[in-house]
Amino acid sequence: MAKRVESPSSINTFKQCPRKYYYQYIEKLPTFPSVHTVRGNIAHSCLEYFYDIDTGSLTQDNYKQKCQEAIQKLLVQQWGAYKKEMEALKLSHDQLRFYFEETMLMLMNWTTQFLDKLQETMQKKRISLQEAFMYLTPVREMQYVSNNYSVQGFIDAIQHVEDEVHIIDYKTNANLEVKDSIRLQLAIYSLLYFEKHGKLPSKAGIFFLRHKLKFVPVDEELLELAKREIELVHAHTSATEAKEDYRKNITPLCKWSSGQCDFYEVCKPHG
Repeated sequence: MAKRVESPSSINTFKQCPRKYYYQYIEKLPTFPSVHTVRGNIAHSCLEYFYDIDTGSLTQDNYKQKCQEAIQKLLVQQWGAYKKEMEALKLSHDQLRFYFEETMLMLMNWTTQFLDKLQETMQKKRISLQEAFMYLTPVREMQYVSNNYSVQGFIDAIQHVEDEVHIIDYKTNANLEVKDSIRLQLAIYSLLYFEKHGKLPSKAGIFFLRHKLKFVPVDEELLELAKREIELVHAHTSATEAKEDYRKNITPLCKWSSGQCDFYEVCKPHG
């Protein structure tokens, strides 16, 4: 049986619950969007397009205000672009307003930290505002595919800082810990980067938009983690596609106070 091309998301799904993996990636049952997924896509789009703003009109007197206005305008535009997805969630007006304002706060938090970095770069390197903005502009939304490991992923931002390379993923999570699932995601991204460029990224991190950027060191141990977990999933999924070989892992993630797994009704984990 041929290896399926996995992703950090599919691998973490398998680790969380093999039966959930079966329903989503083998049986391909439909999944349902959540406000957190849609809002996350909106925030990612805002941060991707932010670096395309016209810096020619930025001056030392107005750049902070202009950048703040730019991210606010992008949120309004992207919120409108995802109008159908939001309407499908059937949220109340108050709920929509809450999530919009919460997303705005996250993006403004990110912008404040970007502006601090922009000012620091201008002073440290003694370069113009426009040059500093260009220097801080990362490679964005880059897809990496490995035929060798049969895995792929999209890296939100690749930042070149002096002689270092930092790979960064954005998260709107309320939980601000670098959990095992996040560390594995960064490990796989680091492996993909290393395979393509022949060079380890210096750091891999998550920018928690509610808080700040957190890095993990990239070393051989991190790459071995990625290889091991990728191979474990391939070993199982390439050997069998029988549902009974994908065990149910019954945890609080099956059903909680405000929601449930997309496959709760078909899986019936609680009988």
